[in-house]
Amino acid sequence: MILCCGESLIDMIPEQTSKGTSGFVPYPGGAIFNTAIGIGRLECPVGLMSGISTDIFGQQLMAELSASNVDTSNVILSDRPTTLAFVQLTDGQASYLFYDENSAGRMIAVKDMPHQLKSITAFLFGGISLHCDPGAEAYVRFAETHANDSVIMVDPNIRPSFISNEILFRGQMERMLKLADIVKVSNEDLNWFFPGSETVETKIAKLRKLGPAIVVLTSGSSGVQAWKPEEDPIFVDSLKVDVVDTVGAGDSFNAGFLTSLSKAGLLNKATIRLILDSDIAAALNFGVRTAAKTVGRAGANPPWRDEL
Repeated sequence: MILCCGESLIDMIPEQTSKGTSGFVPYPGGAIFNTAIGIGRLECPVGLMSGISTDIFGQQLMAELSASNVDTSNVILSDRPTTLAFVQLTDGQASYLFYDENSAGRMIAVKDMPHQLKSITAFLFGGISLHCDPGAEAYVRFAETHANDSVIMVDPNIRPSFISNEILFRGQMERMLKLADIVKVSNEDLNWFFPGSETVETKIAKLRKLGPAIVVLTSGSSGVQAWKPEEDPIFVDSLKVDVVDTVGAGDSFNAGFLTSLSKAGLLNKATIRLILDSDIAAALNFGVRTAAKTVGRAGANPPWRDEL
């Protein structure tokens, strides 16, 4: 089973009301939550480890997990509020305003983490959960506990407006990247880590030096590339679709990518560093197909298996 570890929140998506005025509608979201939902809908065994509230929004999150085949035995429940992310869309591109103070997700601690895990082959962690302590430190220590035995994938998913302490956040991210077997970044992530005019190849080389077996770079309509140590990139083109919005696109890519690797029996510590180029290309292609379905409709709404 893949265990997705990180934020669960409510995306407040702008929609027009019946009166013609602008309003916001609550949708389950969060990068890690979306990926767990996506993997579950693709009929791959998956669970979520996240702090979720018992409030009305938390109940909405739990109902969505159940409906999408996601194991919730490692969810950490509390009566703290749910994180809200108000989404603004400009030409289909999303920006976010977060309300996260004292939330159920942010306030989980090391002592809250599950200690006995069975049948977990891989863990997914995301950068949004690493912005603020105590949650950030709890996730990093949890990853450190399992990095020797299970595959670790990290998606930094940088949200600059959410970073209150850049020095702390960069430190947490570096710790996570050094644990990772797979790192997936966007162009925006890459330029945040390595600002300046260096080429993409130079920046990717710096990231590869941290030790991951696979580095994936998603570039929207320009396709996706992956690198293994000391080898040339593997390139897969994007699919041409009518884009409604990009909310959840990267999360759906992660879901398809991890599902492909899992179904091929490649999500284990021994195999991931011996993976063939053809297996990586197949996983990239399935990730691209999964993301293409998501951007063709509103919000973070990953496809079900029969839609692919």
